[in-house]
Amino acid sequence: QVQLVESGGGLVQAGGSLRLSCAISGRTFGSYGMGWFRQAPGKEREFVAGISWSGDGTYYTDSVKGRFTISRDNAENTVYLQMNSLKPEDTAVYYCAAARTSGVVAGPGQYDYWGQGTQVTVSS
Repeated sequence: QVQLVESGGGLVQAGGSLRLSCAISGRTFGSYGMGWFRQAPGKEREFVAGISWSGDGTYYTDSVKGRFTISRDNAENTVYLQMNSLKPEDTAVYYCAAARTSGVVAGPGQYDYWGQGTQVTVSS
């Protein structure tokens, strides 16, 4: 079993930055591919970024490429999402997820564990 707890969300003006953190506990952290998803009101949950268990592989949805960076620290059992140049359309609840695979995965159905989410609000 894996437990995920997100933090770092908040209110920021457009153009600002936030760094989300996801603390992982339970089974071996290094065995999981990790991802960030988001869900805005009235919309489906969408993939934002993913990272392989080694950290060598990453993948981003087109709308965040060049602005967001996913990273992980296996020694600290933590995965991060650095978000720069934030836009109002980035407003959503952001979720951390873990997949029982070594690679990068983008489909929500491929993830096995989910956090409770953290709210990110970007004002214009």
